[in-house]
Amino acid sequence: MNLQPIAKQKLGADLSLTRLLILVIRRDVVLAMRRRADVLTTLFFFVIVVTLFPLGVGPELNLLRTMAPGTLWVAALLASMLSLGRIFSADYLDGTLEQMMLIPQSLSALVLGKMVAHWMLSGLPLALMAPVLGLQFDMSAEALGILILTLLLGTPILSMIGAIGAALTLGLRGGGVLVSLLVLPLCIPVLVFGAGAVEAVTSGMSPASHLSLLGALLLLASVFTPWVTATALRISME
Repeated sequence: MNLQPIAKQKLGADLSLTRLLILVIRRDVVLAMRRRADVLTTLFFFVIVVTLFPLGVGPELNLLRTMAPGTLWVAALLASMLSLGRIFSADYLDGTLEQMMLIPQSLSALVLGKMVAHWMLSGLPLALMAPVLGLQFDMSAEALGILILTLLLGTPILSMIGAIGAALTLGLRGGGVLVSLLVLPLCIPVLVFGAGAVEAVTSGMSPASHLSLLGALLLLASVFTPWVTATALRISME
């Protein structure tokens, strides 16, 4: 049996899915850049919340170092919630989402592309801005490095879990509040392990276990959330 045509067909399918994924990411990023106020709102919220804590608590450095991991991670979690409702809403309102569901390519691949685009516009800027804000809490260089790593591992999970909530509440009045109610309990493990890794470094312990758990959660989310979100979209569109 000649397996060469089958191998070529599979390779072509993989390339088409990869090209589709890149096109979806590029499209969402370009559209978001035309509405920069929506993108900057998330970043400004994160900056304001983190900046207010040192002003309210006072200049006690030991207290600031202790509260820094939890403060930065809670602020990042709340900031990411602001943009979840926009993952599918624009495409739903103009009919693009219905067309996406009719094309022969996998809807899960389209959903994964939109998740990656959402992370690039919300989670990635937060991870890049966090070290600058961490200086207000007198965090060490090692703690700032682990903070960046945990945010790079954790914020994609927030986008993936948030996409499920956004798909389930698509088209509902007051969907933004429902998304937060659905998503926040599921994001607690990410918050605990992310803040715990930074806290471990601050306490002189190894953050390896927390980072391993974050990596495992990211792997599980990458495998299952696109399929779950695609199923939720089909249910919401019926």
